[in-house]
Amino acid sequence: MRLLILEDDAQLGEALGAGLRQLGHVVDWFRDGEHADHAVRTASYDALVLDLGLPRTDGLEWLRRWRGSGVHVPVLVLTARDGVQQRIEGLDSGADDYLIKPIEIGELAARLRAMLRRSTGRAQTEWTHGALRFDPATRQVRWGTRPVELTARETALLEALLKQPQRVLSKAQLQEQLYDWSGSEPESNALEVHVHHLRRKIHPGVIRTVRGVGYALGAADDGAAP
Repeated sequence: MRLLILEDDAQLGEALGAGLRQLGHVVDWFRDGEHADHAVRTASYDALVLDLGLPRTDGLEWLRRWRGSGVHVPVLVLTARDGVQQRIEGLDSGADDYLIKPIEIGELAARLRAMLRRSTGRAQTEWTHGALRFDPATRQVRWGTRPVELTARETALLEALLKQPQRVLSKAQLQEQLYDWSGSEPESNALEVHVHHLRRKIHPGVIRTVRGVGYALGAADDGAAP
């Protein structure tokens, strides 16, 4: 998943980012709403993690602004405000989930996965496409019954394609799902290299190239599983 964290506490923000990256997610962490707002409106995220007690402008106000301007990305509020009325206000302002600090990174990741399932209309915990199997919780990939060992980047690329199995995604759209704003620019042929590795490790037909447009998953029945 490509995630945005808006949390002004440096220690907590760094810990959340590190924990979620360790689980294989791409994370952008911001300490103020202005920079996060620019990112929300210019990049594509699967979910936002939002603190409420922010400097200058409260997190709920940012949430209302985003919902009022048509930003539909799932939002999980992460806050120390634990009153029932405060939770109701957060959910009524447009939050999809509400979690009280302190938290365990495993629970946060599970709630983010649940939000993604709801937003994409997936009830199953395992994603399938023909012989291809992907478990977002464990990050494990199988082709039929055969386990497939992938790098974190290869897994993120496969996940991005599986989220929208009927769509052709451009190179720019896929790169957004693989690299956060803190890292250096990827090599110009990095995406092509990852696609090549996925075809070699899984099946030659697992990803198809649409010339001049981008990449998409191959047909669900393309290739027989072992």
